[in-house]
Order: sequence, then structure tokens, then C-alpha cells
Amino acid sequence: MIQVTLPDGSVREYQNGATAMDVALSISEGLARNVLAAEVNGEIMDATRTLPEKTMLKLLTWNDGGGKMAMWHSSAHLMAEAIEALYPGVKLAIGPPIEDGFYYDIDLGSHSISDANLPDIEKKMIELAAQKNPYIRKEVSKADAIKYFTEKADPYKLELIDGLADGTITFYTQGNFTDLCRGPHIPNTGFIKAVKLMSIAGAYWRGDEKNKQLTRIYGITFPKAKDLTDYLTMLEEAKKRDHRKLGKELELFTFSQKVGMGLPLWLPKGAQLRERLENFLKKAQRKAGYQQVITPHIGSKELYVTSGHFAKYGADSFRAITTPNEGEEFMLKPMNCPHHCEIYKSKPRSYKDLPIRFAEFGTVYRYEQSGELHGLTRVRGFTQDDAHLFCTPDQVKEEFKNVIDLVLYIFKTLKFENFQAQISLRDPNNPDKYIGSDENWEKAERAIIEAAAEKGLKTVVEYGEAAFYGPKLDFMVRDALNREWQLGTIQVDYNLPERFELEYVGADNEKHRPVMIHRAPFGSMERFVAVLIEHCAGKFPLWLTSDQVAVLPISEKYNDYAQKVLDFLNNYDIRGFVDERNEKIGKKIRDNEVKKIPFMLIVGEKEAEAGQVGVRKQAEGDLGTMTMADFADYLTKEVEKELN
Repeated sequence: MIQVTLPDGSVREYQNGATAMDVALSISEGLARNVLAAEVNGEIMDATRTLPEKTMLKLLTWNDGGGKMAMWHSSAHLMAEAIEALYPGVKLAIGPPIEDGFYYDIDLGSHSISDANLPDIEKKMIELAAQKNPYIRKEVSKADAIKYFTEKADPYKLELIDGLADGTITFYTQGNFTDLCRGPHIPNTGFIKAVKLMSIAGAYWRGDEKNKQLTRIYGITFPKAKDLTDYLTMLEEAKKRDHRKLGKELELFTFSQKVGMGLPLWLPKGAQLRERLENFLKKAQRKAGYQQVITPHIGSKELYVTSGHFAKYGADSFRAITTPNEGEEFMLKPMNCPHHCEIYKSKPRSYKDLPIRFAEFGTVYRYEQSGELHGLTRVRGFTQDDAHLFCTPDQVKEEFKNVIDLVLYIFKTLKFENFQAQISLRDPNNPDKYIGSDENWEKAERAIIEAAAEKGLKTVVEYGEAAFYGPKLDFMVRDALNREWQLGTIQVDYNLPERFELEYVGADNEKHRPVMIHRAPFGSMERFVAVLIEHCAGKFPLWLTSDQVAVLPISEKYNDYAQKVLDFLNNYDIRGFVDERNEKIGKKIRDNEVKKIPFMLIVGEKEAEAGQVGVRKQAEGDLGTMTMADFADYLTKEVEKELN
């Protein structure tokens, strides 16, 4: 018999040879009809593979990221089968799942494929999917793999096989198509009900421009036709909310080729928006006992060698900066934490001093590939709302819970109400990715799991998503379009204190190692602002928006009174401008509605004589006439409501 532990902690026994699909069927046929793959002891596998003697099992459906990945991986194979059927003789390179769908890189030889051909490929994919052909996994020897693809005259697969060890090679077959593949895959093609091929691009084999350029076809599939319809509707709405488009219209940020790719320039309104976000968090941090620090934009290479960042991320960093002194090298800062370790180490610490909480809006630099840069969401220079807490082992859980409270406060204030906490643990099959002892990892993982449970968070566990120095709690937020973003992270780290030899003197008068908690509720300011723009479609909360009011004189005669109104409101820290254009009042109202100005104050002869303003609220209309003082009080209370 084999023992299977399910996510709820229940344990079931099955005959040897049982599969995840057998487990699903024993629970309910309805569940089995929706199982796409399985997570077995932290590894995603086919639901039809035999389970080991002791199994931690999670059944994956379309609602799970692993289920989607298996579906889209299988869809890439289905597209390749369709293309082989329609365009005989093509050579296939690689076809992985990606964040939204899949692609396949193809050497078309004498054939050509354009956007006009994509509907024919989609039609063929649906035809093949309807056959409900199973995805069959087969282990093959290296010799047999070479023989198979030599007969197919496929140089790309042969090159891939050359780098594989004998005994590790598997093929997957569905219908008339066989591919070199590790998997995992869905049980059969019948799960694929809706197909949309999105675009065609060029891609060099293995990303090297010295190699042949292949044709890359991107696609996405769904288990229901309605899901595809909803997705395409969401894409249209996403175009309207694209932070790159709105950022330009709202004059928040720009980029310059002369400054450099992936290095954003914040315009005055964008800089003010950032400053308000920073001040909001700084105020919350002061209440929670954080101390603000500032560290340089560069550091000695040796600093990052000590921390382990150079070994892990050196290849993705900007090249080292050399100086006239022989052997002296600096790096653009890829992380703030090593600097904060050195601040902690700058003087002796006692257990009475702990916890110590250092916070910094620190700019860091990573050399992202040019093809991966995307507006503010993927840049080469970004500012983290970073903080590092140094505490005793028995303070870890309480400090962790306090950080959770801070993150939840931020989400509530900014109306990110749909989120899930992801407990990111080590990959049990790849221990070389991590530093530190098993004992410290187990303590850190246990602290996170217990803290999340005690705060009542809805959580999922993802193996292999931990940082190289410790496990973490990542907050996965869904925006107004139901897209998932990772915003905010909290990490427990026993390892950097070891590497930097950090100490405190305990109550026993002996030296001890502190535990370090890394946290960034926003993540990066750039990415957070991008997500916020798209979440609220550029209509920011009142406390954040650049211009809270537009004062609209009905003619030039009342420009002076309009300026007097604005000057009065400025005394209450209310931001705005006077629209002095020589336009009719109706056009001014329409134009400022489009700009998403929250309040418009109409002023004419009657208002000027009475010391009043006519108030219009964006998207709601006329609120009547108020005195300047009454309006200032009203708007101030509206802001307070948002922040409390």
C-alpha cells in the first residue's frame, strides 16, 4: 500500500501503482473530470503517473497555476501537431508554457506562416483536441532518442538531446505527434476546448543572434469557450488601462534612449505621486518603530560576495566598476540587505536593543535583458520600499505577524481587496539553489507557516519559490481585471546574519546570532505604481491623485476669484489648478472629466459675490453650492475616510 497525504492533512491508503487520477476518482468523479496535473512531493507531474510509496499530493485543476502550466504545455504540443499536419517537413525547436499561454519556435523551411494562416491552425487544433488523445509518457535511451530525431532530420532536437544524460530522456506522444519533453502534461487533448493563437514573432535559436532565426507562434487555450471570450474582453480592457499609455497621458513618467533602456524618468506629477506613497508608508513605519536609513547606490564587490548575491545574481548584474586602484571593484547595488547588515554591525548590540527595524527606499540595479523590459513593471533601476528587522529567535513570529498587519493595512487603504498569501518554500529536489543549514531553513519555514495561520490568511504553498537565503510569504494580488500580481513580500533569514557574523549579547552575557526579516510591502515603487495605475484605470484615490480639484471660471472675468479659491484651498493642502482657457464651461467640464479630476469647482458671478463654489464630483455630477471653507472641510474628511 502507498500513503497519500492531501493538503487538508488527511491521509489515505491506496494499492501500489495508484495514480493521482485514481486518488481524484476515489474522492469524486466530478473532481477527476477537472484534474489537469498533480503536485507530488513538491514536483508537478502527470496525473496519470504512478505515485511513490509516501506522497504529499495536491490535485491541480484550472484554478491552480500548475494546472494552467500543464494545460498550456500540452497545448504547445497540440499546436506543433497541427502545424506538422498542415505544413509537412517543418522542424520543431522548443515549445514551453509561459505566464499567459505558450509558444513554439519552428523552422518553417520552405513554408511561410502569417497572421492570415492562424485561424486554419486554430481550426486544426480544435479538430485534434476533440479526438481526446492521451498524452503518453515514455522513457527512452539516448541512442533511441538520437535515432528517432535523426530519422526526422530535426537538428534542434538532436542538439537538445546532446546535452542530456542517458537515463533522463523522455518522449511524450499524443495522436500522431511525438516530442522530446520532460512534461508534465494533461491527461488527454479533450481538456482543450478553446484556442486562440495570438501573434507571430521571430526568435533566434537558443536566444543567440548568431544562430538561425526561427518563427515563434504564441497562443493560449482554455477549458471552456466562455473563458476565452472573457480573456479577450479582459485584453481589450487591459489596453485601455495599460500603465504605459495612462502614464504618458497623466504625465507621470517617461523613458529616454539617451538615459538608457529600462531606466525610468519620473515627471513632476509622477514624482509627487511617489512621494505621497513613500510618506504614507513612512508614517505607518514610524508608528511601528522603524528607523529610516540611507545607503549608497554602489558597494564593494566584496560586500556582495560575502552576502552570496554575487554568486547567485552576478551574471544578471551590471558589470563591476573598476577604479584607478588595482584590484578595487565596486558594483551598482543589486540589493539593500548587505548594506543594512553592515549598519547593524556598526556598533555592539544587546538583546535589550532588539528588535531593530531599519527601513529605506533604496534604489537597486539589475541588468534585465532588453527583450524582457516592459514599462515600469520590468526595469533596470528600481526603488524598493525595503526594511530589515533584526530580532532574537523568540521574537521572529511576533515581528512577522506585525509585518503582515502592515501589508494588510496598505492593501486595505489602496483597495487591493482580492489577494492570497503564497508561502514560498525550498525546492526539495534542488537543494543546491539555497544557502544555509537544514535546521535553520526548517525553523524559518515553520515560523512563516505558523504566523500566516495565526493571522487567518488564505494561503497556498509553492515549493521552489523561496529566496536563496530563506523562505518567504508573497502576497499575490488580483487587480480589477482579475490579473494576478506579486505585491509585497516578507522573508525570514537565518543565513545572512551567519555570513556577516552579526551578533548581540544575550541575557546570559553570551554572544548570539540575530534572525533577520526582509520585507517590502510595495515590492518596488515602479512596479507597484504600474499595477496601481492599471488597477484603478488612472483614477487614483483622492489622497494620492495629483490634482484633486480643477477650479473652472465660467468666463475670464472670474479668473481672479478662481485663483483666490485655489489659494484658499492650498492652505488646507488641497491640490489643484485653475482652468483659465477661453472655452465654454461645458467643454471645460468634459475635458476635466476625461482627465479624471475628482472635483470641479464652478465659479461665476453668483459664487464670487457669495464667496462660494459650485461643486461637481467626477462621474457623479452636481453636489450643489458650498462655501470655500465647507468644501475644504468636506474634501479633507473624504481623504481621511480613505486613509482610516
